Amino acid sequence: MNAQRASFGSAIAGLAPPCLRISAVVLAAGLSARMGGSAKMLLDVGGVPMIRRTAQNVLAFAPTETVIVTGHRAEDVANVLADLPASCIFNRDFAQGQPTSVAAGVRALTQVCDAVMIMLGDQPLVTASDIERLASLYARLELESILVPFYESKRGNPILFASRHIPAVIGGGLNIGCRKLIETRTSDVYRAEMESDVYALDCDTPEDYARLLHRLEKMQ
Repeated sequence: MNAQRASFGSAIAGLAPPCLRISAVVLAAGLSARMGGSAKMLLDVGGVPMIRRTAQNVLAFAPTETVIVTGHRAEDVANVLADLPASCIFNRDFAQGQPTSVAAGVRALTQVCDAVMIMLGDQPLVTASDIERLASLYARLELESILVPFYESKRGNPILFASRHIPAVIGGGLNIGCRKLIETRTSDVYRAEMESDVYALDCDTPEDYARLLHRLEKMQ
């Protein structure tokens, strides 16, 4: 597994701050309720399923550990990720919403880390370089312990938070996916204004998917 992880990171070696250990949790459990009957994690994005492209980008950043949380169509999602150096865990409570998947993924982490990154599975345009920019900003924080990216005032993802928050996230005392996080944890949260809109893009509807494919064509 370590050898595989190294191969994914080789093209972007040295991106992560050298002394900062970041573990990644990728959320891929949702019902895709607004996608018109399609399981969005399995939709084709540049020749590969969406969740696989997202996972490959995360792995290229070379996190300390990567956990992918499944739920809806769990077996199919796990199958398209089977050869990647990441752990797939099933959230039996996935239908109750994203916070349960965040807690399940964080609970499944086994390696010591300094920070945890929560990545959405429908963010295939967020590259390892984009993640590195967030990690570099996080590494320079002095007072805040939660970093949330924004683009033109729109809240984005992934979110990074200090490992000391792990017990609160697992216990439900800190909802990292909650939009009220900024208001309730003012002293802990750093709003990172980013130059790229990829952090604020998601893929919930067929229209979103069409825009994603159009954007991908322009990038290639």
